[in-house]
Amino acid sequence: MSKKIITTPNAPAPIGPYNQAVLINGTLYTSGQIPIDPKTGKLVQDSIEAETKQVMENMKAVLAAADMTFENVVKTSIFISDMHNFSKINDVYSEYFDDATAPARETVEVANLPKFVNVEISMIAIEGA
Repeated sequence: MSKKIITTPNAPAPIGPYNQAVLINGTLYTSGQIPIDPKTGKLVQDSIEAETKQVMENMKAVLAAADMTFENVVKTSIFISDMHNFSKINDVYSEYFDDATAPARETVEVANLPKFVNVEISMIAIEGA
């Protein structure tokens, strides 16, 4: 059993004692991504749709760094600051997955998220899935 740390400059750098993702025995565990533009280091907060798109693009970069795509994702966790944004977040999220093979998922409303953003998403992906 070997643990491989996954990092990419195409997603925001960790701001604490964690990594963007860890690959172990063919399973990738990603850290939560928030809407930070990795090129500028600034938060994307134009709209909930723009925030969600940035989060998904960050996640796409992390998956790519592990030679995976959204097709490999088997589980997603979505944390949102306001459940009233669920349908808007879901609309953007759905652009990245095929309904027939979409992963298992939970969406949870929370009191606050890092940097007081409105959405954070983490994923579990499997090689060859």
